[in-house]
This record gives sequence, structure tokens and C-alpha cells, in this order.
Amino acid sequence: MRLSIERKAVKVYPDPKRVIARYFFNGEERAMFLVSKIMEMSNEEVFSIVSPLLQDFSKRHRNITKKLLKHCEKVRHCIEKSGADFEQMNIYTKYLIGAYFTHEYSIESAAFFNPSIILDPDQSHLEDGQSRLIISFRAVGEGHISSVVFRRAMIDKNMNIIVIPAGNYVDEAEKMHQMIYQKSLFLKKGEEADINSDFLKDVDERLEERFDYESLKKLVLQAKEQTKDEKTIKQYNQILALSDSYRKISFSRDTDISDRVIFPISDFESKGIEDARFVKFTKENGQTVYYATYTAYDGVHIMPKLLQTTDFYDFKTSPLNGEGAKNKNLALFPRKINGKFVMMSRIDGWNNYLMYSDNINIWDDPIKIQSPLYPWELVQIGNCGSPIETKHGWLVMTHAVGPMRRYCIGASLLDLEHPEREIGRLREPLIMPNPDEREGYVPNVVYSCGSIVHNGELIIPYGLSDHSSGFASVNLELLLNRLMNGG
Repeated sequence: MRLSIERKAVKVYPDPKRVIARYFFNGEERAMFLVSKIMEMSNEEVFSIVSPLLQDFSKRHRNITKKLLKHCEKVRHCIEKSGADFEQMNIYTKYLIGAYFTHEYSIESAAFFNPSIILDPDQSHLEDGQSRLIISFRAVGEGHISSVVFRRAMIDKNMNIIVIPAGNYVDEAEKMHQMIYQKSLFLKKGEEADINSDFLKDVDERLEERFDYESLKKLVLQAKEQTKDEKTIKQYNQILALSDSYRKISFSRDTDISDRVIFPISDFESKGIEDARFVKFTKENGQTVYYATYTAYDGVHIMPKLLQTTDFYDFKTSPLNGEGAKNKNLALFPRKINGKFVMMSRIDGWNNYLMYSDNINIWDDPIKIQSPLYPWELVQIGNCGSPIETKHGWLVMTHAVGPMRRYCIGASLLDLEHPEREIGRLREPLIMPNPDEREGYVPNVVYSCGSIVHNGELIIPYGLSDHSSGFASVNLELLLNRLMNGG
């Protein structure tokens, strides 16, 4: 008999009005044509076109002029080729050029799903029994490009959840290249990304053991000038793009968390940033940091990556390396066990594995700990977020796929000191897609990327058929008792 759960009435749906202003470039020839035509306009004509544009789009974007100037700067070479002095140009002409090289992208137009949930670092000014939450979602827009977005929520002592409405604007982070790269790890990731080995050897000979982005960029530009071979140029572009997989990004302090979107930047994540699993990690000295494992996807390659923050304004991203850092579904434990970082993974696509490491970015020697067992999970199993520590063991929410490719959510319990040992597993699903949840972009799917415990209840946010998101709860003690007594 299945455990009883409570589905919450609150749902979170995709909002097509959530738009960002993206750079739009349609080729060098057309860019030169556009710039030349704009440069022929008088200042009066330019102003008559750009003024209503600014009035219209300033209602949709914070500081739209800053974005237009940024995009104008990207075609500076075209402007200077046309014979114009960029520095002396009229500011409204720059705005107009930027507008022609800008388009709006609706980040949530297709789907808003696969949530992860953590306690907000700020728990001040709350009533007894209340908690403030941060929920991350996978947002999907045109072209099925995924990004990471956030909402703040409140939960009270009676388990009522209120998702606070998003702000009026959406902001991308500023791209920053202040990382120092370790050559051996950088080149190893290049091999995993199928970059030509001979080319990587050539790069290996030219770089120091530790190098920064600017030195890499300089080397790439010099090398590109010395060849006309398109294949070689593509390889140099790939190695430069790979460096974008290591980066620091920062959001303006005047943004609400719902304003912030982590959108793909690197070529290696051009098709999306998928299924972030956030966890509050407690260091051995008692300090906390927030990590998220996620999947970067370029349409061909899957690159597991790690996101790190302490305040949800500044983030650091880096690839995860090693034989265990493959495929999707990596989930970090919230603390070290016996002095080592611990991670769950699904390297073969259908079994659960466990890994220990001294380095949070390097994962080798995966141990298979779970295989599909019951009819509703025979196609594959995987985790639904980072394990939760309880007095009886590590509670792992799982997803499982059965007949008709139906996804369900289950649960397992692992030993506290030796999490490679399974104590118990539910024999029946905890959450199955009901008639109200089964329709969507991918039918018959419920899926979560992280849960929390609040006032003795397990709170499970979950995606509904790759379209929207809902919430469910179950009594923690009842769930643990079931797991310890045969499922």
C-alpha cells in the first residue's frame, strides 16, 4: 500500500512575459549593411526612431540603454569599417545600432519545471514555524534552451506554501573572466569534449601550468591569425569556448532573486543548463556554502558542472572531472563523510552510483549502489536531488521510469556512515503523475531536483510533465518507518 501524500494547491506556471534582451547577429554582410544604412541617417531621424523604442522597451527591461550600448560595442568593428569614429558617435545612434542587434528572448515560454528547494540564507523577521525558501527551476524557452531561474517562497507552521510573485524584470549575470585554470584538468576536460588530441597537445606546449583567460585568449587569437584552415580555426574556437565552462558571474545588488537568470554563455552549454540540484553544504569548520550540480548541454555533449555561491549574487562555475562525472544526475551530499566529499551519480544512465573524493571537482571510482528492482522502476532509476540527513540515515528521493515511460518519485534510505549501503527502498512510488499532472511537453512525468524538511514534514517540489511545477508533502517519520521496515 502506498504512503499517503498531500498535494498542495499552489502551482507555478511558465510566464511568457519573462524576457531578456539578447545579442542578435545575423552575419557580417548583413551587419555591415545595417550599420551603413544607420550611419546615413540624420541625428533627427535617429532620435525619431529610437525614442519610442526606448519608451516601449524600458517598461520591459531594467536599464535597456545599457544593454543596447553593450550590443553596439559588439559590432564596433563594423562601425569602424564603415568609416565612422566610434568614440565621437551620437549616443542615440549607438542606441539605435544596439537595438538592431538585439532581440527579446522569453526564458519561460515553453516550460517551468524540475525545481530544487533550500532554506533562504535570510531567515530574519519570521513568525514561529515559518521558513523563507529559495526555489530554483529549469526554465525553457524558444529552441528548447534551458536556464536556471529562482523564486522566493514562504512556508508556515501548517505547511501552507506561498510562492512570492516574480519582479517585473529579468537580468542576466555579468560575464567575468577572472579564473585561474589548472592546465591538466583543463586539457582533460578538452579530451572529454572531443577536442582534437593533437591540437590539445599543441596548446599544452604553449601554456603555463596555471594560466588565466586573457593569456588563453591571446594565444588563440595569435594562432587563428596564422592559419586559414577552417577545421583548425574551429578547434581554437572550441578551446576558447571551453574556458567559458570555468567562470565567475555576478548579479547586480539591486535585483530580486526572481530577477536573476543563469543563462547559457559557453558553446558547451548552448542548448541549455539543465536540472540544477541545490544543496546547503556545511564545511567542517561550520561555515556554509551553497552548491548546485547541473548539466551543461550543447546538443551533442553532456558536461556535468558545479555551481557555487554564498549569497546568490555571485556564482562560480566549473566542470566536474573524472570517470564518475559523466551523464546526468549528479547530486552532492550536504557534508563530508569520513573526511571526504560524497556524490551520487548515474554514469550509465540507469543505475545509481556513489563516489568519494578529496577534491570536489574530481570524481573517480564510482560504486554501483542501486539498480532498478520493482516494476515501476525497471527502465531506470536516479536521484531527485541531494540526500537529506536524518537520524536514521540519508534520505534519498529518487525518480524511476517504468512502463509507458512513466516517471514516478520514490525514496531510499542509505547508511549514515557508509552511504553505499542501502537500508531500505519504497516498494511502491511515493508520487505518481495523476490525471491533472500527466499532460505536458513530456507526458506522464513527475520529477524533482531537491526537497527539504519543515516541521516534521518532507516538502517535495516537483515538475509536472515538463511543463509546470507543484508541491507535495509527506510525514517524515512515517516515510522513514516505512523505509526501515521493508518499504
